[in-house]
Amino acid sequence: MNFATVRPLVIAVALVAGLLAGTTSLGAAAAGAATVDNAPVTTLTMTSPTPYTPMAQSGGTDDYHCTIVNPNVKANSFIVSSQFFPGSGPSAVEVHHAILFMVPPSLVASAEQANNGGKGWTCFGEPPVLGTGIGQFLSMPWLSAWAPGHGKDVMPLTTGTPLPKGSLIIMQVHYNLLLGDKPVSPKVQLDTVPASAHLRPTSIQPLVAVPNIPCATGVTGPLCNRTAELANLQQRFGLYMTLFDQGMARVCGEDPANPPVGNSTTCTWHVSDAGYLVRAAPHMHLIGTSMSIVLNPGTPKAQTVMNVPNYNFHYQKAIDLKKWIKVTPGEAIQVTCHYNPQLEQELPALRNVAPHFVTWGDGSSDEMCLGLTWEVPLNPKAGVNWSHPTGGFSLGGHGGMSQVNPRGSAA
Repeated sequence: MNFATVRPLVIAVALVAGLLAGTTSLGAAAAGAATVDNAPVTTLTMTSPTPYTPMAQSGGTDDYHCTIVNPNVKANSFIVSSQFFPGSGPSAVEVHHAILFMVPPSLVASAEQANNGGKGWTCFGEPPVLGTGIGQFLSMPWLSAWAPGHGKDVMPLTTGTPLPKGSLIIMQVHYNLLLGDKPVSPKVQLDTVPASAHLRPTSIQPLVAVPNIPCATGVTGPLCNRTAELANLQQRFGLYMTLFDQGMARVCGEDPANPPVGNSTTCTWHVSDAGYLVRAAPHMHLIGTSMSIVLNPGTPKAQTVMNVPNYNFHYQKAIDLKKWIKVTPGEAIQVTCHYNPQLEQELPALRNVAPHFVTWGDGSSDEMCLGLTWEVPLNPKAGVNWSHPTGGFSLGGHGGMSQVNPRGSAA
C-alpha cells in the first residue's frame, strides 16, 4: 500500500479534539489568562459564513461539509486553547464531529476557489482543496477538533500548535442526519499567542485498526454479507472508502479479501520519531465498547498509554498522561478496539438502519478504531519551521508512527 494514499485518508477520519497536556496544566488559569510565557493572548472567533442545511447523498445518512474561515492572523502564532460550538438549539445534535485544518499561505488561493463563494463543498474522508494533488494534503495539518462531550481544550504550559501568518482554516463538520437536518451555524474560538512565546510544538499521531464486525447472533439481512456492505459503503461515500479498507488491511498484515472477522480488532505500528507521548484519545462510533493503546506490547517494557474500558461516544475526552512517556524509533505501539454489534438493535439512533456487516466507514452507522497520541519533541527548545509547521499526522515514511508488524487474527 502506498502511504501517500493511506495518510490523507487516515487524517480525514480521525475525530477527537485537543492538543496536549502533561504533568503541568494551564487549567482554569489559561481560560482567562492575559499572557502565556509573557506573550499576550488573543482570542479569534470564527463563524460559518452562512447557515448550512446538511444533505445526505446516495442514500446515506451522513454529510461531511467543509467551509473556509479566515482567522486573519497577521503574525506567526501558537494556538494555546480551542473550543468548537456546534450551534444552538435542537439542530446542534446532528453534529457528529468537527475538525479544523490549516491551509498554509501557499494554498490559500486554491482554497478560496474551492470554497464556492462561501458555500463550501462536500468533503468525505479528507477536506481536499479541490484541484490540488495528494502531496498537498500533507501541508494541511490539524489545528483542533471536537466530538460530543468535548468542551474547551486548553493546552499545557510550554506547548502550542503553530498557526502561520496568512493561513486560512478549513472547518470540516460531519452531520449525522439520523439525528436531524436543520440549518446549523457552527462557530470556533482559538486563543493564540505570538511566536515569541517559545512554546514547544506538538504533533498528532493516528493509530488505526480496521474493524470487520458481523451482524449480531440471530440478526439477518442482505447487508449482513461483507461484500454487499462494502458495495453499500462505496455507494454512500465513494471508491476511496473501500480502497481505504483494503489498504489498511494490508498495512496491518491482513488479507484484504479475507480479513479477520469478529467483535474486536488490533494493529501494531512502530515509532519513527523520538519524543514524548503526552496525551491519548479514543475514537469509535456507536457500538464501540472499549479501547487500549500499549507501547511495546508483549515485552517486559510494555506500558499502557491509554485504557478506556467503558467507551462512550457521547463523552469523548482526550486523556492527559500523568507522566509523559518517552518513545524512541523502532518501538512498537498497538491499538485494540472492542465492539458490541447487539447495540445496533438497541440504540435509538441505529434502530432505523438496516442490519449490516460493520466495516470502517465515515458514517455514524459504520465504525472506526482510531487511537490518537500527542507527541512533543525531546528538545524543549525545538524551533518551528513556519513555512512547514509541525502538527498534524505522520505515517509511513513521513515520520511519527509507521506500521511494521502484522497483527494476526482478531478475537
